[in-house]
Amino acid sequence: MTDPLFLVDHLPSGTELSGALFRLDGPEGRHAADVARLKPGQRLLVSDGAGAVASAVVLAAHRGALDVEITDRRRVDRPDPTLTVVQGIAKGDRGELAVQAMSEVGVDEIVPWAARRSVVVWRGERGERACERWRSTAREASKQARRAWVPAVSAAESTAAVEGRLRAAAGAFVLHEEARQRLATVGLPAAGAICLVVGPEGGIDGTELAQFAEAGAVPVRLGPTVLRTSTAGVAAISVLSTRLGRW
Repeated sequence: MTDPLFLVDHLPSGTELSGALFRLDGPEGRHAADVARLKPGQRLLVSDGAGAVASAVVLAAHRGALDVEITDRRRVDRPDPTLTVVQGIAKGDRGELAVQAMSEVGVDEIVPWAARRSVVVWRGERGERACERWRSTAREASKQARRAWVPAVSAAESTAAVEGRLRAAAGAFVLHEEARQRLATVGLPAAGAICLVVGPEGGIDGTELAQFAEAGAVPVRLGPTVLRTSTAGVAAISVLSTRLGRW
């Protein structure tokens, strides 16, 4: 079994590295000490969620905290091309399910999108809370997957803002059930940002599809079936991860 990973704000670096002592406290420390119940001698991983990962061994366990010694540190480069998914805001927990699965399989950024057919509208405090839930979900899923990079989750964006993202991307795609090209065979850029749009439960309407196409996005499909909004993104990221050599 691989060592569990815990996220921190800062890791010792440079001359601080060799044999550095580190106290894992706060929410992550409580989870490691009180829930996972790690004991002296057990090993763990500590990461800042931005590419730095350290192997460590527990020296002492306290209530709500662990004292650990860092034994090794490495830097994991951010993948290139990067993978951004614009996820249509869905009702219930479907959006969070999508964020969880995509974070586990390797998405680099998630953009909540207020699509025309989104049943749920994120406004004010409600929207802020919903966005924080997505960020928390991405963080926890990244820990589960032992990822060195935690996906960024932006604030909800309008169709116009998404259109701007697509124009700026090295490769822009829209999942659509009537598309003729397949994501498995469409041309991909060698570097830069790949941006993929996934619609909400009701799909992407004709006006949005036309806007995105005018911005340079290519409509693509995964196969002959129609997937839920909570599964389409993770299936697409899986295809792209394979094609880009990440898997």
